[in-house]
Amino acid sequence: MDHTFKTTFYLILFVLLYSSTIAQKFSIRYTPAASRQNFTGNVFLYLSKENKNPKDADVGIEFFPCYRIAVKNIKPNQAVLFDDAAVSYPVPLSAIERTEYYVQAVWDRNLGDRSIGNSAGNMYNKSVKTRFTKKKDEVFNLLCDDVIKEQSFVETQYSKEIKASSSVLTAFYKRPTTINAAVLLPKEYDEQPERKFPVLYWVSGYGHDYHDFSGKNDPASPMDTTACIRVFLDGNCSLGHSVYANSDNNGPWSDALIKELLPEVEKKFRCNAAKLLTGHSSGGWTVIWLQTHYPKTFIACWSSAPDPVDFRNLQQIDLYKDHNLFYANDSSLRMTATVAGRIPWASMKQVYQMENIISRGEQAHSFDAVFSQKNLDGSPRKLCNPNTGEIDSVTVSHWKNYDICLYLRDNWNRIKTELDGKVRVSVGEQDNFLLNYAVHLLDEEMKKLKSGFVFAYYPGDHFTVSTSKYKSDGYKFLQQKYNQFIAHLIR
Repeated sequence: MDHTFKTTFYLILFVLLYSSTIAQKFSIRYTPAASRQNFTGNVFLYLSKENKNPKDADVGIEFFPCYRIAVKNIKPNQAVLFDDAAVSYPVPLSAIERTEYYVQAVWDRNLGDRSIGNSAGNMYNKSVKTRFTKKKDEVFNLLCDDVIKEQSFVETQYSKEIKASSSVLTAFYKRPTTINAAVLLPKEYDEQPERKFPVLYWVSGYGHDYHDFSGKNDPASPMDTTACIRVFLDGNCSLGHSVYANSDNNGPWSDALIKELLPEVEKKFRCNAAKLLTGHSSGGWTVIWLQTHYPKTFIACWSSAPDPVDFRNLQQIDLYKDHNLFYANDSSLRMTATVAGRIPWASMKQVYQMENIISRGEQAHSFDAVFSQKNLDGSPRKLCNPNTGEIDSVTVSHWKNYDICLYLRDNWNRIKTELDGKVRVSVGEQDNFLLNYAVHLLDEEMKKLKSGFVFAYYPGDHFTVSTSKYKSDGYKFLQQKYNQFIAHLIR
């Protein structure tokens, strides 16, 4: 090596190492008032220029600097340090823009809730405003003396909470676990005390919570013309949305729902024999999954804008042929979210790399948790390399078990008698998350099988599609199937 080149090389290396050692740091402690127990696990640092409470930001909707370190056996008031060794997005602390940020830290105890920033039992600090300057030797101190409280549910005349003890989930998680929901009663429930009602199981999309109905006193709206009991299922678990499917990482959520929650609902409320399903987005995927796997349990489902129902088009990515989740064949970035199905909003690369820091509970992690096998360390195997986007073919082979279109094609002759005509799928043709493309593929396959599935397409995106007509058409389908069920019972 040339002497001049060698000198220059070592000078550059020294500058890089020196600059990293003098990067701004955060020294973070939690107080005995927050917890008297030693802590082992992940600690997170959230920074945002706009959001005053960055720990509450929607990952994948908002993009902001975030950092993670793993610590072991930390005592109350013992400091941990965030510097350039922390796992970072989008850049190390030393490289972020020199400006003001709102800053919060969270110690994740991972006791069962979905969002790290809002999981009960986690310690955190009230937001503070911090200015990053060119003085890179600064150390910012954060004191975490607050604890996220467990949510309570206030019951009213029409809104009730149900928490069914689950033996199968308790065995899986090795801690007492319940499967929870809000039960919404129609106004006729009290007016006609001898009457029994059909139950419409209503599954939320990703991120919603059954506590949204706490303290609400609006009676359940009818299915179409028929008064019904609505049971709101949110699917939240520590790794995301369970979608009520049995999985290696989340555990036996289908079993818990079918064998434990449904009987508890029928025990506590005046239900007739009719069980129906509806849901939007992740809830839309859920209800097709449940209807196709438990066709005798449910008399019909209406699925709205479901998560990908055919993995030949996972948001315009063919998992069976494509090799990279981040980049298309022309090297352009693949989108996971758009405006009106056309204008780029968020890329797969942004979302997966940010979730590499916020390491559980978010949307991409939610897919991995349901569809992937479990690693030896207990974590879900990732669909792709979070640095390069390379798709893991071994993981894809396990995802096949949750490809709804593939399941229907392979099992149609066995299940068609119980299932045919019980499924309706609707979606907006400008879906923000490009979910309409997989619905079209499923539609084509169901036509080849001459199924009685109903598919409907509307103007609108993931959020604007739910017009009065859109909802009316869906509920009329469920009403029709309910009328057929009742007519069969009285024959």
